[in-house]
Amino acid sequence: MKKINVIWITGFFLCLTSFNGQAQQTTDIRATTTEPYRIDIASTKTTNIVFPYAIISVDRGSKDFLAQKAGGVENVLQIKAARESLPETNLTVITADGRLHSFVINYTDHPSVLNLSLTENETEYQVLLSPGKINEAKVRQYAGEALKSHKKTRGITDRKFGIRFSINGLFIRDDILFVRVGILNRSNISYDIDQLRFYIRDRKKAKRTATQEIEISSVLVHNNTGKVTGQSGSTIVFVVPKFTIPDKKYLAVQLMEKNGGRHLELHVKNRKIVKAVPVESGLRSSRDEKSE
Repeated sequence: MKKINVIWITGFFLCLTSFNGQAQQTTDIRATTTEPYRIDIASTKTTNIVFPYAIISVDRGSKDFLAQKAGGVENVLQIKAARESLPETNLTVITADGRLHSFVINYTDHPSVLNLSLTENETEYQVLLSPGKINEAKVRQYAGEALKSHKKTRGITDRKFGIRFSINGLFIRDDILFVRVGILNRSNISYDIDQLRFYIRDRKKAKRTATQEIEISSVLVHNNTGKVTGQSGSTIVFVVPKFTIPDKKYLAVQLMEKNGGRHLELHVKNRKIVKAVPVESGLRSSRDEKSE
C-alpha cells in the first residue's frame, strides 16, 4: 500500500512539473503590435493608396466609406467617404507579399493627402497592371507615340481667361486608352495646375435626385507638368483603362488652377471616345514617314 502511495505521489509531482514547464513556455510567447496608418478622407475627393505588391484582400470596418481597386491595376486602392462626417473606422489590406496593412479612417472636408505611397521610395507611384494588360514599359512607349502623333481629335475645347484647354487626341492600344490633353496659356500669368481629373456624369439631373459621378483614375501620366508659364503651352498624355460612356452620361474633364479662379471643363460624348485611333509603334511610324 505504501509503495502504491509513493508511486501515486511521484506521478502527481511529475505531472505538476510538466504543467509548470508548459506554462513557462506559454508565457514566453509575446504579442506584437504595429501602429496603423491614419488617413483622412472626404466624400467629394478620392484618396489613392499605392501598395508595393498586388492587393489580395480588403476589409472595411464600416460601410460608411467606399473602397475599390483601381481599374486595370493590382496595387492601387481608391477610398472615399460614402457620407459626410462618418465616425472613425478602420481598413485592413493584405498584399501579395503576405503583409497586413492597417489603417484608421477619419472624415474631413479637406484631406491634406490624396495620394499615399507605401513603396520603399514613397515619392514613386508605380502601378502594377492586372494580368493580361500590357506592361508599364510598353505603356510609356505607346504614350510617347501618342504624344508625337499627328492624328488629332477636334471639337473638344474650352477657353477662358486666356487659357485654351482641349483634348486633341484620343488613342487606343489593347485595353488602354491614351487621352492627349493640350493646355495653351495666352496670358502673361503662369497657370499652376491644381487638379486635372476625369469623371463620368449624368447629362441631366432630375429634381430631388443625386447626381451620379464616377471618377476615372489614370494608370500613368506622360509628360506631366505642374505649371504652364505665360505665353506657352503644354501637352500631357493621360493613360486610363479603356471605357465607353453609357447613355445619358458624358465624360467631364476638369482643369483646376491652384490658388486661382481660372477653372475649365471639357464635356466629351461617347461618339468621340469610340473614334479613338490605334497607337502606332515608333517602328511603324518611321516606315510610314519614309514611304511618304
